[in-house]
Amino acid sequence: MERNTRQRAAIRAAFSRARRPLGPTEVLELARQDVDGLGIATVYRTIKSLVDDGWLTAVGLPGEPDRYEPAGLAHHHHFRCKSCDRVFDLEGCVEGLKKLVPKSFQLEGHELILVGRCKQCAA
Repeated sequence: MERNTRQRAAIRAAFSRARRPLGPTEVLELARQDVDGLGIATVYRTIKSLVDDGWLTAVGLPGEPDRYEPAGLAHHHHFRCKSCDRVFDLEGCVEGLKKLVPKSFQLEGHELILVGRCKQCAA
């Protein structure tokens, strides 16, 4: 267990404030609001530590580096904005996916990523 430093607290606060999956550079930008001079290496180390501790989980996007969000969230999906590259949580889930599964296959889970432009970029 790592000790709770100002940097670690600022990085946790960045995730809490954003309420969406973040990449390391987004974490750096948000956490610097609390700790001036925070470095990207500290962000990477802290993210790895928070994943190892089970506080964060990776959000995998095809062809992109992982983003991270607090662990233990209810089942949900994601939306990636093609303009600003931010990722947002989507509430709810698509019904009827079992109908898409070929006969004799057994569905055990799914991930859904929608891609488009967020409200801010679409305006």
